[in-house]
Amino acid sequence: MNCENNISARGFCPFCSKEHFLYEGNAKNIALELIEKLEKYKRLDYEKSNETADPKFFTDYVFGKALGQMFGVLECKNEDGEIVILKAFSGQYNGIWKIENWVPPLLDVKKFDQLVLEEDKKIKKLGKEIEILEEDSIERKDLVKKRKELSRALLRSIYELYELHNFKGEKKSLFDLFGNKGIPTGTGDCCAPKLLNYAAKNGLKPLSLAEFYFGKENLSKTKQHKIFYPSCKDKCYPILGFMLCGAENE
Repeated sequence: MNCENNISARGFCPFCSKEHFLYEGNAKNIALELIEKLEKYKRLDYEKSNETADPKFFTDYVFGKALGQMFGVLECKNEDGEIVILKAFSGQYNGIWKIENWVPPLLDVKKFDQLVLEEDKKIKKLGKEIEILEEDSIERKDLVKKRKELSRALLRSIYELYELHNFKGEKKSLFDLFGNKGIPTGTGDCCAPKLLNYAAKNGLKPLSLAEFYFGKENLSKTKQHKIFYPSCKDKCYPILGFMLCGAENE
């Protein structure tokens, strides 16, 4: 078997100038068990009773207009040598960042909500002012420019909320890893970064990782239900190298 085909997460670390990677390994079997649970219980909070289950976490969500979503599991070992299994979903699930027993996002959700709420009001206010002005007026052009600047500043502030940890005890921002290059939308929200970040912050050594797509086929038809995929090149490769630094297999 070609080991290259079993690499599930990889990236180049600009600080140690090495490419680091993690194999799919036993995580795929664990992920298959997760798929069975999602199909059986049809919800993400399957540990809870039917009476206390939250309808927002039903899997109907990924078979509707929202289309499917990526899920992942990370097999880890704690300091006592015990196996620990982590699981994650990409981005938000039905508009929700955090679900009990799933790893949290890389950003502080409260700070994110507060930041977006405050800045979004300013951007929308400018939008209303722009609508009532003559299209070719200087005032309108100035306000359009100001709105763009506010939007860029908001995006930068959001990216500054993302804290990426590695297994050497180091922490970097998205800007530290991308430099002057544009940061793709959704960077840091995939399963692999979520899982590795949680493991690094909690003293867990990653052993294997697997990610699969669950739900309705995506619009570009590049993701199919229950099919496993490696970490993406545009969003994950530039950050996973740093995040995997210090996690080499024994």
